[in-house]
Amino acid sequence: MESIITVFIYIHAGLGGIALLSGLVSLIVKKGNNTHKKAGVLFYYTMLSSAVSAMIIAFLPNHESPFLFAIGIFSSYFIITGYRALHFKKNNPNLKIDKLISSIMLFTSIGMIIYALINYPIINIVLLVFGVIGFIFSLINLRLYTYPEKLKSKWLKLHLGNMIGGYISAATAFVVVNQFFPSFYGWFIPGIAGGIYIAYWIRKINEKYKNKLHSNPIDTSK
Repeated sequence: MESIITVFIYIHAGLGGIALLSGLVSLIVKKGNNTHKKAGVLFYYTMLSSAVSAMIIAFLPNHESPFLFAIGIFSSYFIITGYRALHFKKNNPNLKIDKLISSIMLFTSIGMIIYALINYPIINIVLLVFGVIGFIFSLINLRLYTYPEKLKSKWLKLHLGNMIGGYISAATAFVVVNQFFPSFYGWFIPGIAGGIYIAYWIRKINEKYKNKLHSNPIDTSK
């Protein structure tokens, strides 16, 4: 049994490595070009496969890990919602699957928070923080899905923000496994750096949108 689990772990690590490299390519090349799209698709499928395998490993005998399960949940949620945001470019998208995905994440996050707190006085800080973040993001998305007319103007922010969030999860797993930082800092440093990068792109998109409005003002006299 242990030898089978070891093979499974190697497959998970290999997929994660490919996801890290393809995700990095997608991040640094020009957004929207052919290389970005191909690298993004490769990242999506390898990262999703790696995340699902991580959640399975987290329940296997002698390998139980709430941390690994949390990373798997986060990676899956962010890249799935980021990929599905591409469908928001069209009018009146079908949001049933999106609502279901975010609802699952919402209840999973609540479970993570409860699990982290029941170990009091030794509270699982990492699981608690990840649970709170997951709760907030899923709640925001569910609220946004109630206003489908807004999605067409926000699809790019949702796509970039969530896909980068998925990459942050992959980078976090890589940093923690290789112990690049002492204690639990490795769980948060990639997130802080990635958060700054997301903020940079959101600001860039906002500026582009404002410039577009200024160059094509809406005629309100009619």
